[in-house]
Amino acid sequence: MAAPSEQSPVDLFIIGGGINGCGIARDAAGRGLSVRLAEKNDLASATSSASTKLFHGGLRYLEYFEIRLVREALIEREVLLRAMPHISWPMRFVLPYHPDMRFENDTPTSKLLGLVMPWMRGRRPAWLIRLGLFLYDHLGGRKLLPATTTVRLHGTPEGAPLEDRFEKAFEYSDCWVEDSRLVVLNARDAQARGAQIMTHTRVVSAHVENGLWHVTTEAAGGHRATHVAKMLVNAGGPWVGDILHNTVRINSSEGVRLVRGSHIVTARLFEHDKCYFFQGTDGRIIFAIPYEQDFTLIGTTDQEHDDPDIAPVCTPGEQQYLIDFANAYFKSDIGPADVVWTYSGVRPLYDDGASSATAATRDYTLKVDTSAGAPVLNVFGGKITTYRRLAESALKKMSAHIAVAKGDWTAGVALPGGAFAVGEVDDMIARLVSSYPFLSDFWARRLIRAYGTEAWDILGSAKKLDDLGGMFGATLTAHEVEWLMHNEYARGAEDILWRRSKLGLRVSGDQVKALQDYMDDRLRQREAAAAE
Repeated sequence: MAAPSEQSPVDLFIIGGGINGCGIARDAAGRGLSVRLAEKNDLASATSSASTKLFHGGLRYLEYFEIRLVREALIEREVLLRAMPHISWPMRFVLPYHPDMRFENDTPTSKLLGLVMPWMRGRRPAWLIRLGLFLYDHLGGRKLLPATTTVRLHGTPEGAPLEDRFEKAFEYSDCWVEDSRLVVLNARDAQARGAQIMTHTRVVSAHVENGLWHVTTEAAGGHRATHVAKMLVNAGGPWVGDILHNTVRINSSEGVRLVRGSHIVTARLFEHDKCYFFQGTDGRIIFAIPYEQDFTLIGTTDQEHDDPDIAPVCTPGEQQYLIDFANAYFKSDIGPADVVWTYSGVRPLYDDGASSATAATRDYTLKVDTSAGAPVLNVFGGKITTYRRLAESALKKMSAHIAVAKGDWTAGVALPGGAFAVGEVDDMIARLVSSYPFLSDFWARRLIRAYGTEAWDILGSAKKLDDLGGMFGATLTAHEVEWLMHNEYARGAEDILWRRSKLGLRVSGDQVKALQDYMDDRLRQREAAAAE
């Protein structure tokens, strides 16, 4: 499909390069629609790179009776796992239980339980947890993932890191996902199907003339352009309300509730590869997850966040909250000195009037507004696990306003690098090392987990380490950097070290500077060549 000129109307113009924007772009382009997407920063530079990195149904959402959301997410786990076995994989979750645990819990389930059985107020009894896990096992038609089991903790690897008072746990299945890579792969697939992906391109304004949207953008160098589109998609994440009211200038009562979720990362706290699900006395839960081979990820918090333009950070109070939460379960306490990195993101939840950030729905809401004279689809809320279904729902709503000839198609269709079977990762790693004997196990595993079958494209005809150009530390070579700049929209060191990978955990300040200098030089060379 030939790309239209800036002034030729496209079917869709999408504002926002997070998972929802890129997921909609991929789905729409695959149906033959002409699509442009503008992201003011790097792809996944906000919420979509700051999740807890899980494809999960949301076990705790059952307490709020969000059955439809949980069921849809549970079904999606395995659909997505098949499409991206390199960046997503099954994980077992260990939920320690102690009969004396009490919670400040104001969920609908706990209130109902307190009315029926007052002596149970403030508790999640074992039978209730097991009932929830039974529903969790069966709501989504689970096929690939193993069912819940009850485990005894004493004398087991799972029990070794925990305080001795925890004798019993429930173990269930969910999945891990590399969130920011998921966004980039959706963008790449959208582009391969004809979409135009514009990063570092800010939408300045949008107005309607003769039934078409005229969208003015400004690129990083200050170049302004006007794009014409039949329909606009507002997938601005935390900025969805600002775009709705100040960019598109539509008077709408729909609102977004900004909730900050913060995480801490420590050195590895346990040896096995399972995740812990911890319940807090305040009614909340956190996860402690094996992370990047040598670390443990702990999160998340739920705090109100007032302004999307204020960068979210893990506050000292949130950091201490997560430390204290984990220390209530682990034998060996951690402290602030054990934290090697923190990150925080803002979840743009649909404002449903819930009493607290924790109780606010994680479901998505899609609203089409035609009051300006042309349709705009506003995307509120959502969770990363249901991004593909959100895109399908968005296309269904769009079909009432623009011609959408092709039906749903994305289920089971592999993302770039993901055309291999679930469970073949170890074989892929062994094959890569066989093809390139100079790779360490860490290096080969990192490449397969990031790029899947495309790892061979990155390494190319290299016979030895020197064939891959300079080394920027932690197995990152100039050859890989060039590939990321050419194929995955990377423009700066942060794009590569914190979104295309998490190698930022392993490199020094001098190595970061060397990488940034190298990328700046390469970008200048490209701009000079393009100007000739």
